[in-house]
Amino acid sequence: MAPKDTFFRSADMSLTQLYIANEIGREVVSALGEVGQVQFRDLNPDTNAFQRTFTKEIRRLDNVERQLRYFASQMEKDNITMRPSSEFGNTLAAPSSAEIDELAERSESLEQRIASLNDSYETLKKREMELTEWRWVLREAGGFFDRAHGHTEEIRTSVDGESDDAPLLQDVEHQVPGAQNGDTQQSFSVMNIGFVAGVIPRERIGSFERILWRTLRGNLYMNQSEIPEPIIDPATNEEIHKNVFVIFAHGKEILAKIRKISESLGASLYGVDENSELRRDQIHEVNTRLGDVESVLRNTKNTLDAELTQIARSLAAWMIIVKKEKAVYHTLNKFSYDQARKTLIAEAWVPTNSLSLIKSTLQDVNDRAGLSVPTIVNQIRTNKTPPTYVKTNKFTEAFQTIINAYGITKYSEVNPGLPTIITFPFLFAVMFGDFGHGFLMTLTATAMILFEKTLLRTKLDELTYMAFYGRYIMLMMGIFSMYTGLIYNDVFSLSFEIFPSQWQWPHNIDEGQAVHATLKQGYRYPFGLDWNWHEAENALLFTNSYKMKLSILMGWAHMTYSLSLQYINARHFKSKVDIFGNFLPGMIFFQSIFGYLVFTIIYKWSVDWNARGESPPGLLNMLIFMFLSPGTIEQQLYPGQAGVQKFLLGLAVLQVPIMLLLKPLWLRREHNRARGLGYQGIGERAHVSALDEDGDMNGRASEGRDSMASDGEGVAMIAQDIDEGEHEEFDFADEMIHQVIHTIEFCLNCISHTASYLRLWALSLAHQQLSIVLWTMTLGGSFGIESSTTRIIMIVVGFYLWFFLTVAILCVMEGTSAMLHSLRLHWVEAMSKHFIGDGIPFQPFSFKTLLEEDPVD
Repeated sequence: MAPKDTFFRSADMSLTQLYIANEIGREVVSALGEVGQVQFRDLNPDTNAFQRTFTKEIRRLDNVERQLRYFASQMEKDNITMRPSSEFGNTLAAPSSAEIDELAERSESLEQRIASLNDSYETLKKREMELTEWRWVLREAGGFFDRAHGHTEEIRTSVDGESDDAPLLQDVEHQVPGAQNGDTQQSFSVMNIGFVAGVIPRERIGSFERILWRTLRGNLYMNQSEIPEPIIDPATNEEIHKNVFVIFAHGKEILAKIRKISESLGASLYGVDENSELRRDQIHEVNTRLGDVESVLRNTKNTLDAELTQIARSLAAWMIIVKKEKAVYHTLNKFSYDQARKTLIAEAWVPTNSLSLIKSTLQDVNDRAGLSVPTIVNQIRTNKTPPTYVKTNKFTEAFQTIINAYGITKYSEVNPGLPTIITFPFLFAVMFGDFGHGFLMTLTATAMILFEKTLLRTKLDELTYMAFYGRYIMLMMGIFSMYTGLIYNDVFSLSFEIFPSQWQWPHNIDEGQAVHATLKQGYRYPFGLDWNWHEAENALLFTNSYKMKLSILMGWAHMTYSLSLQYINARHFKSKVDIFGNFLPGMIFFQSIFGYLVFTIIYKWSVDWNARGESPPGLLNMLIFMFLSPGTIEQQLYPGQAGVQKFLLGLAVLQVPIMLLLKPLWLRREHNRARGLGYQGIGERAHVSALDEDGDMNGRASEGRDSMASDGEGVAMIAQDIDEGEHEEFDFADEMIHQVIHTIEFCLNCISHTASYLRLWALSLAHQQLSIVLWTMTLGGSFGIESSTTRIIMIVVGFYLWFFLTVAILCVMEGTSAMLHSLRLHWVEAMSKHFIGDGIPFQPFSFKTLLEEDPVD
């Protein structure tokens, strides 16, 4: 029996072989997809996608999926809401092949019907637009002709003058002297003067006029007016502002040029009769046709909306079914097919503790299918590195995501996600320590947790979804921030006065004299920072020293804990060389220098220097001189300090060659000894496939299959499936270079990483000071106003301003900054002590994961 799966390590994995009857292959894979605990291996890596067995089925489903996406696009275009997939719940059982065929046929017929209705609707919309534009052209052109008629009368009265207005009309009246007021249109046709009428987008009218003028050299008469209502383009559904134009010109060639220029600029040309009575008949005809088109358009729209509304009730379910079915066939393409036995053969990684669930699931599929030959599950012995599978729940999932973003833990390695549940929010809270801000964060996270079912069904934007996904991280960060806020005695930059202060002020105070508080005898403040420090002038000096030293202590504790995990990993993998070659010398080196620094900080705190009458020594200079001048003590911290420091420095320096040489020499000795005993070297093992068609392995496999067919239960088949690429020949030079790099990085990082934890002090100070400034500049200053009316108004205004800036700047911006710094302390400072992150992620075939990564809504 495999040990129980925990969050401390990845689950035990087993490489299994599945022998599945060809008739139920689809049903088996579909059932395993619902379970979501099986990661299939591709047994046809050299076969391209077009030559695989189920390519035809996948192409057919691709076409169905295209049709469903077409329905969704039409519904989005018409603002028809699709029924959400969450309403279907778990009612979507695996469909049969006949149901999939029926869905494909129904989708095909629906696509044809929707496409036909949509084409008719678009054609009618286009016809409606054309009739609308024609009506505007007839309406405006009538005005043009009336104005031209009036203009002709004016020209006739001044024909002997030198006016050059409307030269075309002037020529008409000169050459047809018998023309009267009523037969101006007859003069157009007699003199071969024609006109072009139409509409053009308003933004192109300027270019249109310039091109016509330059092309025809001014030999035209043009008039245009704006259409007051925008025209809706049926192709893009956008509103376009257009103008009506009428152009008079002499000669057919010039009119042909005008038409070509108009059409090239996107104008639409329409016929207009010169006779006013015929023009009125045209307008009446256009209005009648437009009314008919609008009536048919409404009926077509109602029919189309009714069809799409009916489809919308089931579209999400259809899309889920098709996605699942495609995934099933993609998985089946990874299987090998035994022609002789009509059997599908699959290899998959399965959590060992889930094997019983997998077998029972397969047995249920067999029972429903009524097959006498069961699906066989064989466990394969292999030295192939299994994928890493860490079981999570909705609380631990977000913390594990933080670790996986850096790297996947190696199989059965200690999972850094477990300590991260506490250390990540705590280090955040050290930088964000304020009870009030922590309370707001806790309140927000609690609300998201209480309404998480509603929020899961809601389509959230990206930033809101990130906050919702990390709601439990936010809850922990808020709780720890409230705790550290109590320790710092900070609530929105103000102090708590829960307990009496340990400091007392003198009773008689002279004006202008510096006042010094004294400690009360036999009493100390019970918890956290004394609230009297908030009023002291040297408060910043004290809290700076206090928080800086605390950050060093926390950094030392965090890195020591992380370094200890290296020992747990080495012991689990039974690697003594990693214990004696990396862990022990690394731990001694780290504690000899920075463990000693932590000791001196605590020792310095424990001594009453005022009672001694001495000034406390500076620890930074002590550490510097410990390296530069061993044995030299400027200010003694404790007796025998010089000897202790020289011993620790020598001990630390001694660990460097041990880390540098012990592991490479150890590995070379083990390699040479294995060679001498006649064993094969690392990476020189033979490759034996579990799917060989001849040889003893095939015989054992056949016996195993026969045995399982008779017993109805899975019997472990001993086989090997070794990937030669995972093992390399031992190379002493490569190992030596790797160890040199590791040693240099470790020694330098011990210094830089310890200093990096000073960000805990720096961000905590910045957060506190920014909070004080915000309070003083907004709400705090409002209480000092003398006028009561003004004070009340300023308090109300100041409160809203203070609250908004507190949430926006101190909670959101400062909170994000502190979270990123805490993330860096885990990824770089802590996890580098024991964690490489070169594991293989467990990616099971799971319908749940598939729909989360590509939702249908």
